Amino acid sequence: MKLSEFKFELPTGLVALYPVENRDESRLMVINRKEGSIEHRLFKDVVEYFDEGDVLINNDTKVFPARLYGNKEKTGAKIEVFLLRELNKEMHLWDVLVDPARKIRVGNKLYFGDGDLVAEVIDNTTSRGRTIRFLYDGEEEEFYKTIDTLGETPLPKYIKRKTEPEDRERFQTIYAKNKGAVAAPTAGLHFTPQLLKRLEIKGIDIKSITLHIGLGTFRPVDVEDLTKHKMDSENFVVDEDTVKFVNDAIDEKRKVCAIGTTSMRALESSVSAGGRLKANEGWTDKFIFPPYDFKICSAMITNFHMPESTLLMMACAFGGYDLVMEAYETAMKEKYRFLTYGDAMLII
Repeated sequence: MKLSEFKFELPTGLVALYPVENRDESRLMVINRKEGSIEHRLFKDVVEYFDEGDVLINNDTKVFPARLYGNKEKTGAKIEVFLLRELNKEMHLWDVLVDPARKIRVGNKLYFGDGDLVAEVIDNTTSRGRTIRFLYDGEEEEFYKTIDTLGETPLPKYIKRKTEPEDRERFQTIYAKNKGAVAAPTAGLHFTPQLLKRLEIKGIDIKSITLHIGLGTFRPVDVEDLTKHKMDSENFVVDEDTVKFVNDAIDEKRKVCAIGTTSMRALESSVSAGGRLKANEGWTDKFIFPPYDFKICSAMITNFHMPESTLLMMACAFGGYDLVMEAYETAMKEKYRFLTYGDAMLII
């Protein structure tokens, strides 16, 4: 398929700037692939679409406050440093993006807070990318606590407002556990403790994978021929416990539902030769777009995504291009809220 087939005009008024007050009261569009039908519900109604023995797979990655604001030595110029990933724990080496990039060169020292953190730029990686080393010789725990205090919740740039204290809680799933993401797995933001309890009471198993979301999730596709697009690699883990529950469900012809595109990517990156899930960890740059033969999941929960995004492409691969694009048309007419803090879609 071609990039232009995923183009549509998203009115800016439909981009959600804030989450709904109660996580599970966002809207839910239910797409039934077999019937070709579209239904409008609330997210908490999702329980009705699953039965005892079905398995839901969440991504338990935890977002860290990756956006730091500081000053350049000597000039005092204001700078933004976006922490992408830690390269070396002992040496405090990080892969980062900097802004304004033209002013930040190898050898520069950068100061954060009242000199609580100092970093030195040691290499250029891309036009905006740098490798930096934090000059810190205290306890490891204190170092991360300092980043936690000085860092800001890394809301995507399309949420055109200042970050607020509430974002620290709301830009995080309630089951977030393993720190390492610079963006939240947004389909999981709709779950509440009460909703998880209702699913549990019904006998639905909820299992986790971990996939640490990088900024590549927002990187635009810039080639018309999708086979030429290269995804950024993301680190993931699929453990034995999850594998057992998923394969049992597949054998018993129960539903297996990926909560979000990130869970789906981790699962589809861990398929055995016999078409079953296998324990796996490492890096994946798997790019899923139509046509694609999904091996593990029979259902998927996802948010409403940007035009021409890899996330929309995966939703179309799973739900069927024509049906999903029709659903997006309907979502815009019905004023569904789009993107990170927006409404959800269940494809069954």
